[in-house]
Amino acid sequence: MQHDSWQGTLWLAPDFAILHGAAGATDRHAHYAHQLMLSTGAPFTVELDGIVHTARRLLVESLRPHAIVAAPAPMLTIYTEPQRLAGAALLAAADAGAPTLDHVAAALQAQPREPLPDPRLRRALDQVDALLSGKVSAAAVADAAHLSLSQLERLFSAQLGLPVRRLVLWRRLRLAIRFILLGSTLTDAAHGAGFADAAHFSRTMRSLFGVRADRSLRRLDVKLLD
Repeated sequence: MQHDSWQGTLWLAPDFAILHGAAGATDRHAHYAHQLMLSTGAPFTVELDGIVHTARRLLVESLRPHAIVAAPAPMLTIYTEPQRLAGAALLAAADAGAPTLDHVAAALQAQPREPLPDPRLRRALDQVDALLSGKVSAAAVADAAHLSLSQLERLFSAQLGLPVRRLVLWRRLRLAIRFILLGSTLTDAAHGAGFADAAHFSRTMRSLFGVRADRSLRRLDVKLLD
């Protein structure tokens, strides 16, 4: 399959991102973010859990395998962090006004955030983020959360739906993408986010988003919504 690079405008907030433009075809992949695709023009075609859908609106919930088969018209592709914004909140934001960057971004910012149910989880996530540029020691994360290693794994699996190692990989990818969007080279972004090298980052990008990092992050106009 010939994959197109992402093109258009990307608005990036701490817990959501909105791409307005061409998403292009992708390999089959699964990522931690909820993803909502909205087209006001031609319908797109997506393979989701082995079933092909042709639609102008489709929600892909966290960790569901999918591939964009064809997306002939520019559209809005919205990604949200599932521990902060549930799929229902994403749909509510999309229904709150016109399907434009301005309206959707404002509606997402106005949505209430899901509280983390356990303060130990917040401490653990803060420690993960503090260590991302280097080695993330599960023992250090457990210590920061006042947990044993086995308790830490159970907490992440039960409340985030991911084991510690995969959650760390997701946070590394988010950070590396941000570095590239702000102008870093692929290699510098990879090292800055704690990947072993650019090849490791590229493989992770392909696995989690179904696209090549070197082709899909350079043709975007970026606005930060921090």
